[in-house]
Amino acid sequence: MPVAVVTDSTHYLPREIIADYGIHQVSLYVNDGGELTREAEMPNFHAFYEDLRARSDLPTTSQPSPGDFIAVYEPLIEAGYDIVSIHLGAGISGTCDSARQAAAELTGDGSQRRIEVVDSASAAGGLALIVLAAASAARGGRDVEAVKQRTLAAVDDVKIWFSVDTLEYLRRGGRIGAAQAWLGSALRIKPILSFDEVITPVERVRTNRRAFERMVELLEERKEAGASAWVVQYIEVPELAEQMVQRGREIFGTDPIFCTEIGPVIGTHAGPGVLGVSGINPDLLEP
Repeated sequence: MPVAVVTDSTHYLPREIIADYGIHQVSLYVNDGGELTREAEMPNFHAFYEDLRARSDLPTTSQPSPGDFIAVYEPLIEAGYDIVSIHLGAGISGTCDSARQAAAELTGDGSQRRIEVVDSASAAGGLALIVLAAASAARGGRDVEAVKQRTLAAVDDVKIWFSVDTLEYLRRGGRIGAAQAWLGSALRIKPILSFDEVITPVERVRTNRRAFERMVELLEERKEAGASAWVVQYIEVPELAEQMVQRGREIFGTDPIFCTEIGPVIGTHAGPGVLGVSGINPDLLEP
């Protein structure tokens, strides 16, 4: 492939898909009591979330350094690749800034290679589908400009929705965005949120069951819009995720591309009890 696709650890794609598509990854960090851990090296999400439920303070999360990106970019550049690097939305993370600093350092002084950094304006399943769109184009042999344009088209097309058990984690982590206005009634509602550069409120419902059914309706809207490639993600609610997979199969007549658990970097801010769905036009996943 003439183009290498790089992303960060907040997509939560299955490892076999990452390997199959040849996707390269730079990890974000979880900082817990001064101990810095790469998210990509944390094998047991359940233990992390059990601890998160029990504590009054929150761990913090941090972006990769430019040096982390250089460590991934430099061997690819030396091997003759151009790079399209796609990352967690800049509205909630400085990851794209670190990537751009690294790219500027490596592509100055008349370099023949290009590194195109793209802000996904999304996270988790939305980021994952955008990355798959880019990787599909790269695997099809497209050049760096074509892969970049495919990526931007996917950014425009993808939609992500998620329900949270409480807004408290988003509030405490400083990532609550426009859902701040809902805090006064947080004990009486089940919020449905989206991600459009920042956390965006979609709808308030009264019960977990209504939140589930509303997200089923949103998946139906995605099918009607032609976005029939879909995924499910969750935090500590695998049974509910499997129910959503079953409903999605009824809607689309296909299996999801994947169903995975969201990891600690996003989970620190969203909290246990998250259920998320995302969809994209399948044409964007063609080579």
